[in-house]
Amino acid sequence: MSDRLPPLTALRAFDAAARHMSFAKAAEELSVTPAALSFQIKSLEEHLGAPLFRRLNRAVELTEAGAALAPGAEDGFNTLGAAWRAARRLQDEQTLTVTAGPAFTAKWLAPRLYEFAQLHPEVELRFSASLRIMDFARDGIDVAIRFGRGDDPGLYSLPLAEEWIAPVMTPAMARQYPDAQSLTKAPLIFDDSIRFLDPPCDWPAWFRAMGIDYEPDHGPRFSQADHAIDAALAGVGVVLGRRALVVKDIAEGRLVMPCRTAIRTGARFRFLCPKGTEDRPQVKAFREWMLNEIGKTAYITDELTLV
Repeated sequence: MSDRLPPLTALRAFDAAARHMSFAKAAEELSVTPAALSFQIKSLEEHLGAPLFRRLNRAVELTEAGAALAPGAEDGFNTLGAAWRAARRLQDEQTLTVTAGPAFTAKWLAPRLYEFAQLHPEVELRFSASLRIMDFARDGIDVAIRFGRGDDPGLYSLPLAEEWIAPVMTPAMARQYPDAQSLTKAPLIFDDSIRFLDPPCDWPAWFRAMGIDYEPDHGPRFSQADHAIDAALAGVGVVLGRRALVVKDIAEGRLVMPCRTAIRTGARFRFLCPKGTEDRPQVKAFREWMLNEIGKTAYITDELTLV
C-alpha cells in the first residue's frame, strides 16, 4: 500500500465533515455543494481503500478508519493554518498584536498608549488582555508581556524592571497612617493575584520586613491587581502595590508611599516574542518605547530601600 498522501482538497473535505459530522454543514463551511463534498470524500475513500463514514438515514458516523484519521487531519490543518498566518505576519510591518494580563494592560499599557501612537502612527496596535498563556503562532500574537519567575524556552525574553511591592494609598489616607506601625490600624486591601509567589509577597511578609509582629488577614480581597489598586485609589484602604502597576499613579500624585521600604518579588515582567522576530520594525519600536517609558519612573525605585 502506498504512503503517498491524497489530494489536499479531499483531506480538507474529510476534516470538515468529521468535525461537523454532517456533509451539509461541511459543504457550507467550505462553500461547495454537498454533491461536490461527497465526491471529494468518496475519492479519499477510494485512495485509502476503505470507507471513512457510515452513511445513515439522516446522519453520518466515522468508521474505525475515519476515527483514526480525523484527529491527525484536524491537527494538520490547524498547524498548516498557524504556519500560514505566521508567514503572512512576517510580511506585515504595520500591525502589532500584544497580549498581557488585564492588570498590566489597564494600569501600564492603556494609560501610555497615546504616547506610543504619537511616536509611531504607522503601527496599528491590537491588544488581547488575558491571563491565558497564548500560543504565538496559533493565536496570532507578536509580543507577550508575562509576569513570573518562569523560564521562556525558545523565545526572545527580555526581563523588564525589577518588581517590588510596597504600601500605597491616597494622600488623604497617608496623613492618617504616616508610618509602618500605624498601618497595623489601617484598613488593608489584599491583592490575591500574586499568591502564587514563593516566598510570599503579602502583608505579613512586609510587616516582618519592617520588624513588626503583625499578620493581618481581614480586609477586602481581590483576584485582580488592578481592581485592588482601584479600591486604594477610591480611598477604601491601603494596598501592597506592585511597581509596574502603581508607578504612574505615584508619579502623578494619586497614590503615595509614606513607608519607603519595599519587598523584592523575585519575579519580573518579561517582554517575549518568537526568536528571530525581535528586530521586526514594529516589535523593535514597541520594545524600545517600553524601555524608555520604564526609565521615566526609575527614580521611584531609586528612592526606596529594597529588601
